[in-house]
Formats: sequence, structure tokens, C-alpha cells
Amino acid sequence: MRTVLRMRDLEGKIVAITGANIGIGRAVAEALAARGASLRLLCRSLDKVAPLVESLREQATDVIAIPCDLGRLDSVREAAAELLARDEPLHVLVNNAGIGGQKGKTPDGFELHFGVNHLGHFLLTNLLLDRLKASAPARIVHVASGSHYKAPGIDWDAVQQPTKTVSGFPEYSVSKLANVLFNAELGRRLEGTGVTSYAVNPGRVATNIWQRMPWPLRPLFKLTMWSSEQGARSTTRAATDLVGTGCYFDKHAVIQPASTPAQDTQLAFELWDRSERWVSSAS
Repeated sequence: MRTVLRMRDLEGKIVAITGANIGIGRAVAEALAARGASLRLLCRSLDKVAPLVESLREQATDVIAIPCDLGRLDSVREAAAELLARDEPLHVLVNNAGIGGQKGKTPDGFELHFGVNHLGHFLLTNLLLDRLKASAPARIVHVASGSHYKAPGIDWDAVQQPTKTVSGFPEYSVSKLANVLFNAELGRRLEGTGVTSYAVNPGRVATNIWQRMPWPLRPLFKLTMWSSEQGARSTTRAATDLVGTGCYFDKHAVIQPASTPAQDTQLAFELWDRSERWVSSAS
């Protein structure tokens, strides 16, 4: 009986996860469903997430899929509006979806990695923040990456231009630095609200975000990567039982972020300020 109670300890908790149809997001969704959570899966393709929805519903899980393309700020607004229109609590938001190794620019005019990995989640989080506060205690989890330490900072002009590099990895690193900085600034702003925020390095995980990386870089890049299930463990823990706010959880422990820019409070504030103006101007 104790095991059953422990495994259903998220009964009545509502969790929203971006990019839950594959990789870490799918593994996190399955882990939280096993513990009784109700799931709101925000995915770009409803067709692709449909098999997961069906599978989770077979476990008597309350699960709903909502269309959300993080590369389009109008789609993010529509997804948030649909979620809020359900008039229900929101206890956990997992900002998991992301891209890597791609080239381009979002329809709103931002470098592809920065626009999807940071700006889409920045807008989504802020649109849902009042609901999270009203549902406190609540949590926000940002799936970041140890790759953030390779970014020397943020070039504000470059994030408003198409991807410049062949691999897209430098731009990916900047977007992951933005995740870490956003979490830190959000944590400071949430103090005393009952909502906590965490950035997670899940480890180097072989997920489909690298599927468009040019050959032969893709297979070489994946040689030493973890499975999605291994990578999901730290995200699941941050979504359920970490203590504190604004901290960086690196696979197994809360540590200081691995770079000087990631610890720059002024840079974090400037990122927030610019992001706020950018998403407002795109409305």
C-alpha cells in the first residue's frame, strides 16, 4: 500500500510540458503520469503527440494535447489562452521543447535557436505566471544544457539575424545560456510567491532535436550521449521535489552555473528586459 501511495503522489496536480511527444519531454510525461499527474501537453504537431496521449489515457491519466509552435509567438499566445481558458490550476510548467543544429530565423525575426529555445518559453511562462502563482505551491522547470558554458555572452544583434554557423551549435549554446539566465532572474522575481524555478542540465542526451544537424556531424555528436530516459531523471526531480528557487541542477546536484556569463545578474536583467520588449512588439 505504501508503494501505491508513493507512486500516486501527484494525484490532482496539473502539469504542462512543452515538446512532450519525443525525447526527454515524452519520458518526463510518462514518469509524471505514473505518479498520477494530470498532463497538458503543448506540442507543435497534434498528430505526432496523439499516440502518446492515447497511451497515457490507457493508464487512466487525465491528458490533453494543445497545439503550440514555440517558434511563432502568436501560436504561443494561442496555446496559453487555451490552457488558461480551462479555468483550472497549474502546478508545474516544464519548458522542455527545443531545437539544435538547425539554421534559420523565426517568423517573428529571431535567430532560430534563440527564438524557439528561449523567447517562446519566455513568453509562455509569463503568460501563465499568474495562474501558477494562484496555484502555489507551483514549479517552473527549464530544460537547459551544459553547453551554455561555451557561450561567451549574448550578441543582441546576432539573435535578431538568421543562424550564421554551419552546425548551429554556437547559437544553440547562446540559447541555453539564455535559459539559465532567464531561470536565475525569474527565481529572483518569484521569491515569496510560492512558485519556484529551476534550470536543469539533463546531460548530453540523444534526442531528435539534433536530427537536422548536418552529416557527418550528427552521428559523431551522438556517440557519447545518454538515453532520453536517463536525461529525464533530473527534469522529473526538478518538477517534483527540488528545494529552493532560481538554482541550476546539473544531472545530480545543485551547483553554480559553469560560466561567468551565466552568473551575471546584470546580463540576466538585460535579457529579461529585452525579451519583454521583443515579445510585446511582436504582439
